[in-house]
Parts: sequence; structure tokens; C-alpha cells
Amino acid sequence: MKMYYNQSFLSLPQNMASYVRVKEAIVVTPSEPTPSRILSLSSLDSQLFLRFPIEYLLLYNHHRPSSSTAAAALHRQTTTSTIKSALARALVPYYPLAGRVRHNQQDPSRLEVVCRAQGALFIEAVSDSVAGDFDKAPKSVTQWRKLLPFLGADVLKGAPPLAVQLTWLADGSAVLGVGFGHCLCDGIGSAEFLNLFGDLATGKVKLGELKQKPVWERHLLNSNPETVEDILASHRNYHPEFNRVADLCSFETRFSEDGLTPTSTIFDGRRLNELRKISESSTLFTSFELLSAHIWRCWGRSLNLPANQVLKLLFSVNIRDRVKPGLPSGYYGNAFVLGCARTTVKDLSDKGLGHIAGLVKKAKERIGDEYVREVVESVSGGVSPDSVGVLILSQWSRLGLDRIDFGMKKPVHVGPICCDRYCLMLPVHDQTDAVKVMLAVPHGAVDSYQYFITTPSS
Repeated sequence: MKMYYNQSFLSLPQNMASYVRVKEAIVVTPSEPTPSRILSLSSLDSQLFLRFPIEYLLLYNHHRPSSSTAAAALHRQTTTSTIKSALARALVPYYPLAGRVRHNQQDPSRLEVVCRAQGALFIEAVSDSVAGDFDKAPKSVTQWRKLLPFLGADVLKGAPPLAVQLTWLADGSAVLGVGFGHCLCDGIGSAEFLNLFGDLATGKVKLGELKQKPVWERHLLNSNPETVEDILASHRNYHPEFNRVADLCSFETRFSEDGLTPTSTIFDGRRLNELRKISESSTLFTSFELLSAHIWRCWGRSLNLPANQVLKLLFSVNIRDRVKPGLPSGYYGNAFVLGCARTTVKDLSDKGLGHIAGLVKKAKERIGDEYVREVVESVSGGVSPDSVGVLILSQWSRLGLDRIDFGMKKPVHVGPICCDRYCLMLPVHDQTDAVKVMLAVPHGAVDSYQYFITTPSS
């Protein structure tokens, strides 16, 4: 493990109320020799849309061996050492996460990873926050930024594509912030890494006994340069996520200048069943389809937009089993495309929950092998989703993040480091049938959104 400190990686914003002090910042390298090579990322990995980080916040309640200061200090020291050691071992099978990402010199639109065991960033810090501070949504979108000073934009400038920060809270609890360069993995892949990381820390597995080994094989989702132009010309209307819509209301201004307020709402089994009854369908729609439709309706209705403004809901769809042949088990690259439901503000409000859930369902059903291949070719041509009228939703509730144990038992809170206009579905501690919805909305729309989200209507 090499000592490491670079202010560009650790520059922390000053708008967080609590105090966070970095005790140590080092680079953790793989515990065993790893291949020295350059690996190409796939067309999906390299797309412009994914030039941002995946950032997780995992909160662990305190389990002090005793109330003495010495025992507490020893507990922290032992836990920190265990996590650093486990990280070094996890980077052996996942050695590309210890590499550095760069543009391919022959084709700058494509990315690659230089694997020389350069290492991942590990930070230990202390804070005057307590576990209870995370029971509600943060007061600002960046309130928890200091719990992981990971700048995703710097990954293409030589920063480590994996960063881990262990922050000890004043009550003995701990927050683990983890950031991945999204170009290297998707939600499923990152969660698989974190579960292995935790299992190594607790001794549940050993490196030589992995039941599922990580698989690179990024060529399986590469484009064919000869067909890119044809795809872009003939399939644009079939992929509404890439189509621009008219901005009738200075849409982006509402999110950049008005500012955003984070919100958090829990839907347990009872509230999900209520949505099912309102939709007048007991089996037609999945819980995801119903809840995402409800969120989209509430968001759209709260913004006070023109009735003819077109809105889109974009959501991640796992394609591991939708392409032919299916991707191998252990594939941790970006293996998702965006489903896209589209309608006007008027129809979103007037046509009812069942109709909107149907739009989400149809958007999912359209995604098959041919659809995915068309997306691969499209993003290879530099196409990205337009942001006007768009709400992006990602389902983290089924990634297994709530099972990750580093020797401090399971996390009592799972969420993002920063809460923004991306909507996240999150797991709820000890409630397997519940989902927490986190979304930041413009300040002026908060009251309306919270009324609609808690008062479902048909």
C-alpha cells in the first residue's frame, strides 16, 4: 500500500454543516501480482452518457466492544485495517479497477484501461455527524459530499477509477462511501464487487475459492463501425431516448438556476398494494412499473409545465439475458440500455396510473437483442440521450447493496452520496417489501411533489 495525497482528489466543498477530517489517504494496490496489460472498454462503457461516477453511501450502526475510549480506538483501527486488506485482495480478481482509464489513441471516442496495478484510493476520516443524521433526506444535494470526495470527471485525467472512504461518526457508527468510474462497471457489476469485498473482509470467502469470478469480455458489446451510420439513419425514431423534444418551458433552467431540494419517501407493501388497486390491475404490472409510473406522474404534475410539453422517463434495463447469446455470469461491465416511456404533461396527468404504467411496461418489452445492438451502434456514433423533459430513474433496491457486510453487520442505510435529479429506488433496512424513493426536485415544486407522491390518485 502506497501513501497517497493529492489535493485535486480531496478538495472538499464547504457547504456541509458537519465536520469531516481526513486522517489518512493512501493508494491500495492489489495484494498479489496481476496482469500488466491494456484492456479495451466496450462501446456501451465508452458512451458519453456514462462519463460520471456511481457513488454509494453505506451507513453501519456502531457495535463497540465496550464504552472505553481505548477499546473504541482499537475497534476502529482493527476494522480499518481489515477493510484495507480486503480491498487489496478484492483488487486481484478485479484488477482493472486498480488501473487507469484513458482515451484510445487511435480512436479517441473509445476508452481503455491501462492495468499496471496502480491501485485504488482509500481514505479514512472522522466526522461529528451521528447515524441519526441519515434518517431523512439531506438538506442539500451535496450535504454528504465530504463523505466521498470522488470526482468522476477526473477518472479520464488519471485519477483512480475506484475510491473508498471510511468515515467514523461521533457515535461510533461508520459510513462507507464508494465511488466507481461508471465507464468500468454498471450497478450490478459494482454491487458484485462490493459483496466480494465485504465477504473477503469477514472471511466468508477466500481468493482461491471464488464461486463466481469476474468476467471482462467487453468485446461482446462492441459496435460494428460499418453499420453505425445505417443504424443512426434508419432507427432514430425507434429509439425515443435519443430524440430531442421541443423545450416549451426553459426546462433546464428549472434545474440549474432554481436549485434542487432532496426528498425521500418510503413505499412499503401496503402503499405498493394501494398503487396496484388504483391502477385497477392486480397482476398486469410489476411493482417497478407501477411505482416508476407513480413517481413520473407526481414529478411531472408538480413542475407546472405546459400541457403539451413532452416528457420522458428513462430507466435502466439489464440486458445480460436479453442479448443473444446472453452475457456470461460475472460480466461486470455496463450491460444495460435505457428504456424510454414518453408522453405529454396533459396525458401524464389525465390518463391515469394504469395507462402510464402501461407505457413503462411497453418500453421494457421493446428491448431485445436487435434493440440492444442498435443502441450499441448509436452510442458508438456519439449519440446521447437528450435532457429536455427527462426524468432518469435507477433501481438500486435489488442490487444486494443492503447485504454488504464488512464486519459491522448489514448497512442500516443505503443511498447515494449526492441526491440529484436522478431518481433512485433504494432498499429499506429490515423491510424486504419496501422501497425508498430519493429524488431532488426544484425548490418551488417540493410541496406539490410531496403532496402527490404521498396521495396517490387514479
